[in-house]
Amino acid sequence: MNLQTIARLSIIACFLFPAAAVAADFAVDTATLSNGMVVAVISDHRAPIVTQLVYYRAGAADENDSNRGIAHMLEHMMFQGTLTVPGEEYRNTIARFGGRENAFTSADTTGYWQTVGKEALKVVMRLESDRMQNLVIEEAAFLSEVEVVKEERRQRYETSPGGPFGEAVDAAAYLAHPYRYPTIGYMHNIEAFTIDEAREWYDKWYAPANAILVIAGDVTLAEVLPLAEQYYGAIPAGEKQPWNRAVEPPQLAERRVIFRDERVRQPSFGRSYLAPARTARDGLAPALTVAAEILNGSTGPLYQSLVVEQGVAASAGAYYGGNSRDWGRFGVWMAPNRESDIAVMEVAMDELLAKILETGVSRDDVALAQHSISASMIYARDSVSRLARRVGGGLVVGLTVEEITGWSTEVDAVTVEDVNGALRQILDRRQSVTGIMLPADGKAL
Repeated sequence: MNLQTIARLSIIACFLFPAAAVAADFAVDTATLSNGMVVAVISDHRAPIVTQLVYYRAGAADENDSNRGIAHMLEHMMFQGTLTVPGEEYRNTIARFGGRENAFTSADTTGYWQTVGKEALKVVMRLESDRMQNLVIEEAAFLSEVEVVKEERRQRYETSPGGPFGEAVDAAAYLAHPYRYPTIGYMHNIEAFTIDEAREWYDKWYAPANAILVIAGDVTLAEVLPLAEQYYGAIPAGEKQPWNRAVEPPQLAERRVIFRDERVRQPSFGRSYLAPARTARDGLAPALTVAAEILNGSTGPLYQSLVVEQGVAASAGAYYGGNSRDWGRFGVWMAPNRESDIAVMEVAMDELLAKILETGVSRDDVALAQHSISASMIYARDSVSRLARRVGGGLVVGLTVEEITGWSTEVDAVTVEDVNGALRQILDRRQSVTGIMLPADGKAL
């Protein structure tokens, strides 16, 4: 162990609890309503505030070629009013209580949340349960919202080079699985949306059988359950929809995406590898989480070698995303200096990764990464809404409460052999996509 590593470990040890103290990340109490809807409660009594989240097991990956983007489109329509709460009354009611609300759509789920004072919990429960069963989708509002979504796509995906570049990389990363498609859909999808498609999506997915209710904050399960039964338990369960998603075939050839655009001011290089998600339960997810922590950051080997020692990059790092239903991705990236050549950078990255795979990471590297991950989980407890998303996002893709709250235990159990084995298994060029974004006249390998 070198002096730099000793110093880093010593500093971290001063601020962290022992590993055993964080084995249970936080407590979650659960119950099932009379119609089968699962309720999860995270109690935090430091402030009289609560967050409600309703997750639906329906996202962009559950669409088909004729309605790409409809899950996100319906998210917009959910704010257009119900039989009993018209138009802006939903948002105005929450605002009168000083609350905040919004929604999100991902590949695996669509979620709706509100944060209010504890006294308004029954109000947001009433409003959200009403939207689950009484949404009104009118032609004029639908056509107007289509224009809003078209503009959102222009702003997020088409006015900067990073949008189409990211879409091209995602499309190359998955050969068949619907994670390859953008959540918002392509512009031709949005232009072709029909009101019947939105209604069909709502009728199919928006029911207790496909939903999870998460409440976090200054409440207990005993307080929440009667309200949840009153507002959500009275709704017919509906039919639990299966996940009918295309199976990703074995990937046997690496792919490259070279994107050139005159708007590019900062070239970039990235390589991602298909990797199991946490739901695979094969032990790779915690090992890859530790591996990414080791490789990432200003003290990691990517930054130290490519930026500090060789000077071929301005920044570099790694990541692992495994909180999805079907597949995750492990990736490395670099941003060049102005005088750097992408081809030289890629060679340097390849040589460094080969060295890491040959020599492996050390036990000290693993211990340091585990302490850092434990610290981030401790800090996450300061946000009840963040904990609520962690619980709901895990439950909706199929993780158990024990798997969600016991993540520290899984990470702490990772060995240096686990990390090196995971890296050697995943960093296989045959299951990778390399993405390079360049100015219009840029050069790449």
